[in-house]
Amino acid sequence: LKEDETFNQKPENANSENLLIKGDNLEVLKHLSNAYYEKIKMIYIDPPYNTGSDGFVYADNRKFTKDELQELAGISEERSKRILDFTQSNSNSHSAWLTFMYPRLYISKQLLKDDGVIFISIDDNEVAQLRLLMDEVFGEDNFVAQLPTVMNLKGNNDEYGFAGTHEYTMVYVKNKDIALLNQFSINEEELEDWQEDEKGFFKQGANLKATGGNAPREKRPNLYFPIFIDDSNTVYVTLDDDKPKKYTGELVTLYPITKEKEMSWRWSKNKFIKDIDDVIVSRNGAIGIYKKQRPALGNLPSKKPKTIFYKPEYSSGNGTAEIKSLFNDKVFTNPKPSKLLKDFIEIGLTDEDIILDFFAGSGTTADAVMQLNAKDDGSRKFILAQLPEKIDPKNNKTAYDFVKEELKAADPTIFEITKERLIRASKTIQEENKDKDLSNQDLGFKIFETMPIWEDYNFEADELDEQQMLLFDENKLTKDDIKALLVTWKTYDGVSLTHSLQETDLNGYTANYSNGKLYLMDKGFKTKNLKTLLEKIDSDKNFNPTTIIAFGYHFESKNLREISENIKSYANKKSIDIDFITRY
Repeated sequence: LKEDETFNQKPENANSENLLIKGDNLEVLKHLSNAYYEKIKMIYIDPPYNTGSDGFVYADNRKFTKDELQELAGISEERSKRILDFTQSNSNSHSAWLTFMYPRLYISKQLLKDDGVIFISIDDNEVAQLRLLMDEVFGEDNFVAQLPTVMNLKGNNDEYGFAGTHEYTMVYVKNKDIALLNQFSINEEELEDWQEDEKGFFKQGANLKATGGNAPREKRPNLYFPIFIDDSNTVYVTLDDDKPKKYTGELVTLYPITKEKEMSWRWSKNKFIKDIDDVIVSRNGAIGIYKKQRPALGNLPSKKPKTIFYKPEYSSGNGTAEIKSLFNDKVFTNPKPSKLLKDFIEIGLTDEDIILDFFAGSGTTADAVMQLNAKDDGSRKFILAQLPEKIDPKNNKTAYDFVKEELKAADPTIFEITKERLIRASKTIQEENKDKDLSNQDLGFKIFETMPIWEDYNFEADELDEQQMLLFDENKLTKDDIKALLVTWKTYDGVSLTHSLQETDLNGYTANYSNGKLYLMDKGFKTKNLKTLLEKIDSDKNFNPTTIIAFGYHFESKNLREISENIKSYANKKSIDIDFITRY
């Protein structure tokens, strides 16, 4: 893993706990698997839908042997066999997609807290396969919902048979026994507009007295008749226009008259009699009758999310409009709208927790997190991963030209759009909240990138003989390479990417320390440095290494033996048990 130091040291990013990682998300997930094990509260992904047009751009050949999959996902032989048996029992098309998704979901589950939740956007092509896959990885008992998510209420008329209005959001928790999903916060002013009767919620709708050119009585004589209202606002309509015989009290008789001109009702007598429970009386000033307006889909403020997920703001057109607003052009196809992600986050994430999105795309997830934090002074954090997928100038000339010309990227990729979205979204949030103090808000992010392992380099070796060491020329490693190796090792050892290593002076030798891990990466470690190290362990209350890791290529064998023997034999005053590890 390589750090973008120039970007990360900018004032807005230096102390950020947000991450954007460039690389194949399977490699990214494996890098995160130790440092972020059971640290993620929520995962949201919008993976390839396997439509035939979205294409796979990841390096997986999706035709693994058992051993290849075992190594790729870092899983047991038994688990690898189970995966292949499951995925290869499907058709070729589904099998490829399942084999692509399985290791990613398997590792991502390990990153979730025990009370964590995962949301996955998917369409009809793979929803059935995804349900089976999620049952396999997360367990049937941890299924929460398969939400029809309405993205296009008008419908897509290009679809066969029915105009498609929705895709799906699959929701699973890691452990339903302890996972708690949040409910929506309610706007109390909106809720005050609604009343409730035996049929449900309603509010005052249209006036039932007709208006317009056809409203006069002479145009619609059958719609001119009396309506009777008692003192409890109960409404009566009779076929013979006489007062209801069953009621003996005082009644108000109401005709559709406007400014002494006889008009008509919108409803017929039979309609009134049939739907009398949907009539509401208003006595604000002149008495009038109105239709009870029942809530349309997604219209009613509510606490518990509904199993049909719809709000007008979820429209895919809104996602495109947000991109156009930020970039002044359509540089990304079918981005998710931020309102949809904000609602998912409100359900699945709590303050100070982390959301992971390893198919970051246009970066909507990060934008939504920053918007919510600015709104409620929250401390939610995000980790995004995005493949540097090349932009095809033929299929998406607008995006290609933007990245090439405005962002000055030699080889335009989707990653540049993701990064720029986050930068521009942060600036927009600050501009829209000038009246608020956002000084405590994390509106920056740090960038890391996966990189290939150097030729002949053996990361997993515990010990190499002199002949093996000659196979790898450590002199070709640059200072930046050593830094990348250090970032990789600290993450492997459970230190988060946003937690900086402290440079520690050992009498002229610079080591790196954090969270009980001390790294000896440079050449030139001598006996005097070892002496200083042992003294520092005794004297510095903030220096308590439990593991010391040395880069074996930069040490002679006798130096490594000296360090190991002294660490083991030295009875430090803090009684710390210290392990010494040599890595190559």
